Order: sequence, then structure tokens, then C-alpha cells
Amino acid sequence: MGGGAAQSSDRHTVRDGICHAGAGAAAGAMAATFVCPLDVIKTRLQVHGMPPGQRGSIIITSLQNILKTEGLKGMYRGLSPTILALLPNWAVYFTVYEQLKGLLQSHVDGSSELTIGANMIAAAGAGAATAITTNPLWVVKTRLQTQGMRPGVIPYKSMRSAFTRIATEEGMRGLYSGILPSLAGISHVAIQFPAYEKIKSFMAKRDNTTVDKLNPGSVAIASSISKVIASVITYPHEVVRSRLQEQGQARHIEAQYAGVIDCTKKVFQKEGLRGFYNGCATNLLRTTPSAVITFTSYEMIDRFLRRVVLKEKEHSNGRPKPDGRAESQQGNGGNERVVNNSDLRQSQSQTNQRTPIPLANEEQLAARH
Repeated sequence: MGGGAAQSSDRHTVRDGICHAGAGAAAGAMAATFVCPLDVIKTRLQVHGMPPGQRGSIIITSLQNILKTEGLKGMYRGLSPTILALLPNWAVYFTVYEQLKGLLQSHVDGSSELTIGANMIAAAGAGAATAITTNPLWVVKTRLQTQGMRPGVIPYKSMRSAFTRIATEEGMRGLYSGILPSLAGISHVAIQFPAYEKIKSFMAKRDNTTVDKLNPGSVAIASSISKVIASVITYPHEVVRSRLQEQGQARHIEAQYAGVIDCTKKVFQKEGLRGFYNGCATNLLRTTPSAVITFTSYEMIDRFLRRVVLKEKEHSNGRPKPDGRAESQQGNGGNERVVNNSDLRQSQSQTNQRTPIPLANEEQLAARH
């Protein structure tokens, strides 16, 4: 009986993971496609800085220049590796996150609850594993988005061409350029996560409801505010990371930066504090709608996937019935234990069991770089 319960629990965990990962990857892909033109502009401003003598809106001017010199294709440079990175990104994130959460739960005395700090540790650990796993894809994305601004380099023809040339010409060091500032970017999660939680809790109390029943508008407001706060505070590391990732493509030019510390010093000496915020305004215009699209899409897709999974469960014992109540298998005494799923979800929300998903930036999460 114990073995059967364990297997059932494992299957439930797998189904939850599939729902979360599928919804997260789909939502991230939708957001990445929508804001890709702004992401291209942001990355180029991070790497090359503000154009001299710039007048008027940098976003409009940049869009006009890209369309004039590279066409519509230039607006979506790096989209393929961005979307491709989201698939292993979410798979790795959720696998590591659940493992770390289980490990931390085993050290909680007398309760299976995790504190906000423990959830942050699990999220940060998962973010680190994700950054290490997907960094080569972000390097390729950065190179593809910025190569149009370097007339003296041989452009990459495709993602495959970029991977092959970087691995051959620069080795593993090239594929993992910028990994240290990427790992430092995990602080983005540490800021966004509690901010998002606090805002959602405030809105839930104001509306006299539970966090998991907030309407899409409230979720959009909470996600956008927390995203803006985290983005402004952690943006400098993105500038350093992008410059380190991009510089290897120009083989005939000596590397401008020797590492993270050297890059930080040179940016500050040459451009001052403002240099660390090149492209920040564009990034905010990108991250705000991206966060709204990602969170709203995630909630809708996750609910749809859960309805599909629950419908499949109706035909087996110990699964939720059509009336929304879950029926467990009979024990030796023939008694049944009935649990109301709605109450269970509310309880999990209140005890911080169902934690929201931090969007590292497709910059990190993904959504995150």
C-alpha cells in the first residue's frame, strides 16, 4: 500500500512538472517572439553603447536603421536560439528546483512547509544550473543580434554555423563567455521573487480572495511592477555579460576586456555610471510587456493543461472525479478518504507550497538574457 502511494505521488509530481514546464516554455516563447525587436535593440545598446550625436527616440531611430540596413530579418536576429534555449531552460529549471525543494523539505522539522528564504535558495540554485546549461545558446543569440554592426567580421550564416565556429575558434571558453555575470544575475530572482509575492499578497487581501484566485489583471500588475524593480537594480550585470559574450566574434581585433572586473572598470572609466544602463529604457519597455504576456499566458496555458490532465485522471481510481473532488483508493478497512481539491489548492497557496515561477530573464529565464 505504501509503495502504491509513493508511485502515485511520483506520477502526480511528474504531471505537475509537465504542466508547469509546458506552460512556462509556451508562454516564454510567445513573449520572446513579441518583444524580439526590442531585445535586438537592447543587446546592441549594451554592447556598442549609445550612438554619437543621438537625437530623438533611440528606439525609433534604431528600428529605422535596422530596417534600412538589414531588413525585417534584422529585427528578429537571435530569435531561434532564444526560443530553443527556453525548452532546456524550463526543463532544467523545474527538475533542479523540485530536487532542491525536496532536499530542503527534508531538513524542515515537524513540517513540510518551506520558508520564503528556502524557496529563494531553491530558485537561485535552479537558476544557476539553468544558466550553466543554456549559456552557449545565449552567446549565439548575442552574436547573431550584434554581428550586423561589425562590418569587419565574417557573419555567422545560421545557429549551427555560429555554434561550430565558436567551438572551433574559441573553444569552451567562447561558449561560456559571460557566465560569471550570468550567475551574478541570479540576484534578479532574489529580488523579483519576494517582490512579486508581496504585491500579490497585498492584492489578494485587498480583493478579499486568495493568491491563486487573483484575476489576470492583478497578476499582470504584480508581475510588471516586480519585473521593473528587479530589472533596474540588476541591469548593470547584463551590460557586462553582453560585452564579454560579443567580443570574441571579431577575431582580427584584440579582446577589449580581460574579464568581468576588467570590463566593469573600463566601462565605468570610459562611460561612467550611465554606461551600465545603456539600453535600460529599451529593456524596461521590453520586460514589462514580456512579464505581462508571460505570466498571463502561463496561467491560462497551465489551467488548460491541468484540465486536460484531470480529464485523463477521471478514468482511473484515486483520481479527481468530475465534481472536483479527489477520491483515494480504498484502504484495508474499505474506508475512503475524500479531499476537496479546491480547498487543497487554497491551503497550498496559503502555506507557500505552490510557489510562483520566477522569470529570470528570458534574460535569465528565462525570460530573462
